[in-house]
Amino acid sequence: MPVTPFRASPRLWWCLLLCLSAGLASMLVALHLPAGILLGCMLAGIILSSRDARLEVPEPLFVLAQGVLGCLMARSLQPTILPKLGSNWPIFLLATLAIIAASTGLGWVLMRRRVLPGTTAVWGLAPGAASVMVVMAGEYGADMRLVAFMQYLRVALVTALASLVAWLWSPHSHALAAHGDIAWLAVQSPSHVGYTVVIAFGGAGLARWLRLSAGPVFTPLVLGTALQGMGLLTIELPPVLLAVAYALIGWSIGLRFTRGILQHAWRALPQVLAAILLLIGVGVAIAAGLALLAGFDPLTAYLATSPGGADSVAVIAATSAVDAGFVMAMQMARFVMVLAFGPRLAAFVAGRMAAGPHATQRI
Repeated sequence: MPVTPFRASPRLWWCLLLCLSAGLASMLVALHLPAGILLGCMLAGIILSSRDARLEVPEPLFVLAQGVLGCLMARSLQPTILPKLGSNWPIFLLATLAIIAASTGLGWVLMRRRVLPGTTAVWGLAPGAASVMVVMAGEYGADMRLVAFMQYLRVALVTALASLVAWLWSPHSHALAAHGDIAWLAVQSPSHVGYTVVIAFGGAGLARWLRLSAGPVFTPLVLGTALQGMGLLTIELPPVLLAVAYALIGWSIGLRFTRGILQHAWRALPQVLAAILLLIGVGVAIAAGLALLAGFDPLTAYLATSPGGADSVAVIAATSAVDAGFVMAMQMARFVMVLAFGPRLAAFVAGRMAAGPHATQRI
């Protein structure tokens, strides 16, 4: 096959990705869509990766972007909301357990129906910590390509639907999604920005060096929340820094959807989509319960129970008229529980299934 200019020079792919991302992100921001920059870059990445664009966000940049997102989450967790969160811990626990149970049950059904090989479905539907689930799945013998497909398809769908719901519910969202004329370099306090960047980049870099699972987000989140709660830090993130972080997160999701993965998963796509939509439906049902029984704002409850993409949900919450603190607290509660128990639960279910009658018949 002849070598095209794009295959000969990856820089052309990057130029095309930047132009396409700028166009899509500008359009979505103009529509006041929450997380418009992240969503536009994610769509651009999916489009080009499906055309065999061999691009990848460098890991150090992705780690730094996660650090910025960790500080964004920490900014939402103000000390004033801690009593509220403490009094609502049963809600956090029950809602999180319900989402994890639903994902495990749906994965088990797909596994029993042999929609995907081996234990792929169980790992693929684990709600949160997508990159960690992909790595753990490989260690337990699942197909990492299909696990990545399911995980990032879930993240993409949750992000897209959450953005659409937030836009329809609150069309006048603020921050980056609501204003065409943004002071991208606006800084209220250079010292606050400096300390925030040190926490974001330093915490993320330390977590990467220590090889902590989900550490690039979690470490700046914990440090930022603690220092902010003690009055030692005021978190300030300039719009341009947030925009770059949103773009890197969006590309890191979209560029994983290669044509090979899509073709490999085409046969299972309808059933995988149905399972993901059912999982989202469980989140909607839990959100309805929070709104009706606990009195939470419906949009806040919906974002808080969205099953996946804590980083992308953080962006949507930050650019929507919701209680961002409660949203991030609920997301992080599930995030921590998935990290702590998700691999063990998936391995347990997969092991029981592998030891069942179907496994015996195959032997």
